Amino acid sequence: MLTFFNEHHAQHAPPFETVRGERVPASERPERMDAVAREFTRRGLGRIVTPHGVPLTSLERIHTPRYLHFLRSAWSEWLALDPANAQREPLPAVWPAQGMRRDVEPDGFIGRLGLYAFDGGTPLTAGTWIAAKTGADCAINAAHALRLGERSTFALTRPPGHHAGADYFGGYCFLNNAALAAQHLLDDGLQRVAILDIDYHHGNGTQNIFYARKDVLFASIHADPRGDYPFYAGHADETGTGAGAGCNLNVPLPRGSSAAQWFAALETACLKMAGFAPQALVVSLGADGFQGDPRSHFGLGSGDFLRIGERIGFLGLPTVFVFEGGAPVPELGINVVNVLEGFETAA
Repeated sequence: MLTFFNEHHAQHAPPFETVRGERVPASERPERMDAVAREFTRRGLGRIVTPHGVPLTSLERIHTPRYLHFLRSAWSEWLALDPANAQREPLPAVWPAQGMRRDVEPDGFIGRLGLYAFDGGTPLTAGTWIAAKTGADCAINAAHALRLGERSTFALTRPPGHHAGADYFGGYCFLNNAALAAQHLLDDGLQRVAILDIDYHHGNGTQNIFYARKDVLFASIHADPRGDYPFYAGHADETGTGAGAGCNLNVPLPRGSSAAQWFAALETACLKMAGFAPQALVVSLGADGFQGDPRSHFGLGSGDFLRIGERIGFLGLPTVFVFEGGAPVPELGINVVNVLEGFETAA
């Protein structure tokens, strides 16, 4: 499996995040990806390469120009407020609530920070833009490689992407790598692409980007948002709108769901994808459904991730895998690579 590695991912390394009002060590940190790379190399599943840079116009196929401009300039603007900010991470303290305007961009940095963030737990750093942009490069290169004849590819990158919308960041995500990969496949000539999101948390950003479109099916298996992040999206009655009606499938599962329940949900998603008849598949590969992940309330063991990969492989589709979530537990690399190995065995 050809893997595109984000060589700049460690430039985004916030030391802390805020959880329930407390400043705690960041959980989305470089060792997550390093663990996956080590396990991938140990098993010899394929070549690891670095991506070619893509133009900003490729990112604008998904993200708005003003949002991209904000991300590119955010750190320098933060420092311009106070040079001492170099030792702090900017976190929003105010957001536009329902009924307030989002179309007018505030002049000040603090106002724009709140405009483009949907939570207060996703810190920006000096290296966030280069890490996120190179991650987008990985995803788009991985998609393009399918069109050049690869059967499967893997975008091994962080920060993750599936919570990022067209014009907002949150959930540790800044650019939506899965959406960028899907869009590139369409721009390369495909008519229908499916995205399967198996992260423990709902990919609200991906859903929002494609919710009114009929050329992308988004299917997600995740924790019920009534009890888990992101709380305000991911319910079963969210099925798409307008031209995209019927092209969105959410299968929320309650806390305590067993592996058997999870695989029943996967079968539901696979049947939905078969009916959509996509020409390629993008998988948002989050491994935080693992029973040993501190934020997970599912019963998936390491061996189950092999089975997940096998079932995805049986779909028989050219597939891009994009690394998403998973706490830096000792089994993270094993679980992620198990999905890839299971897929390779079945495909």
